[in-house]
Amino acid sequence: MMQISSVFCLIRIICEMMNKIDSKRKGIRVICEICGDIRTYHDRVRIMLKALWIIMRRELRAFGQRPIFLVIMMVAPLGFLWMFTSLMQAGLPTKLPAALVDEDNTHVTRQLTRILGTMEETRFVMKPCSFTEARQAMQRGEVYAIFHIPKGTTEAALTQRQPTISFYTNDSYYIAASLLMKDMRKMGEMAGLAITRETMRARGFTDDQIMGTIQPIVVESHPLGNPHLNYSVVLSNLIVPGLLMLVIMLTTSYAFGIEWKRGRQKKLYNMGGGNLVVIILGKLLPQTALYTILFWLIDLVFYSYLQFPCACGIPRMMLWGFLAVLASQGFGLLMFEAFPGKMRMAMSACSLLGVMQFSLAGFSFPVSAMDLPFQWLSNIFPLHHYFLIYVNQCLNGYNISYVWPNVAALVAIYLLPQLFAFRLKDAFLNKEYKA
Repeated sequence: MMQISSVFCLIRIICEMMNKIDSKRKGIRVICEICGDIRTYHDRVRIMLKALWIIMRRELRAFGQRPIFLVIMMVAPLGFLWMFTSLMQAGLPTKLPAALVDEDNTHVTRQLTRILGTMEETRFVMKPCSFTEARQAMQRGEVYAIFHIPKGTTEAALTQRQPTISFYTNDSYYIAASLLMKDMRKMGEMAGLAITRETMRARGFTDDQIMGTIQPIVVESHPLGNPHLNYSVVLSNLIVPGLLMLVIMLTTSYAFGIEWKRGRQKKLYNMGGGNLVVIILGKLLPQTALYTILFWLIDLVFYSYLQFPCACGIPRMMLWGFLAVLASQGFGLLMFEAFPGKMRMAMSACSLLGVMQFSLAGFSFPVSAMDLPFQWLSNIFPLHHYFLIYVNQCLNGYNISYVWPNVAALVAIYLLPQLFAFRLKDAFLNKEYKA
């Protein structure tokens, strides 16, 4: 019995040793397979990076072969920057030409017109004898507004007969007319107070008693975000980036469409090994780098050189500018996927929607006051989300938690073309150029 049990023990030991050897072999085999997968993955990444570099180098050479393309990419945005910053260098338009018709010509009306003439937006360039002459000057475009004081105004006011002061503005020039209307309305209110002051002085009231009567509550205004009321702070910070985004959309569609126009789309597809990610990155990375540098240059000019208010700091605005560049490229690629092989149609769609985004961005007319379909439509435009980020971060200095939906929207617009990549692949393989 002892011999039999010893034999069984020996057999069990041999089986355990064989199992260990098999497990070691399996482990070695698994390790070899992992090493092979790593080697294969490394080779695949190396091939992809090589293809990416070849496409990028090809794109950089194309810049030199198409100088007009490079001019549009660089000179146009810099031209927009120079034009708008120099056009609105003073902020608000000042000393706008107006006409004064003072038919009463008393010491009270002369004092009113002197105060009106010292206001920042108003400059009386002519004082005609009659309203007809002033009207003719407005029709010729020489003045934007007329301030008319009829004869007997002071006498009627002192006897409490409620005279009328009239002012006229040419609203064909909307901004100029609005600014002059503001000054003249303010002066019209001050005219009534001036008459009341003169009446109370004649009755023996002191200046403190008079001011306590005509202005019992002193109103203080505190404009937040843009305390200097500088139009350029709002308009330049959105129009210049908006025009740059429009250029990015157009050049993105053009960069892909030119391949079909010249019949090189299949060569590009084979060059990228059929990997759309490599092809898209290779085509767009040189443009991304160039446009990001331009966007950062605009930020430096605005917030460092011109000293526009920037509560969140320049580096963070540069980050938002980079996301705006990516979102604009994603929008341009999405338009090309909507019209695969049709460069003109894709660029026309980018032009139409790129211009529309200025109206739906929200800085000229609030999005919340638009009809519901336009509120939904505004969310597809990168400029709308960039505007909200700019207001909340740059002007108001709010926490980043207030803008994360807009940041996510910019990223989503950049990634949205990946959902329709099958259309781009089909275009590479089957579509020909269509004018």
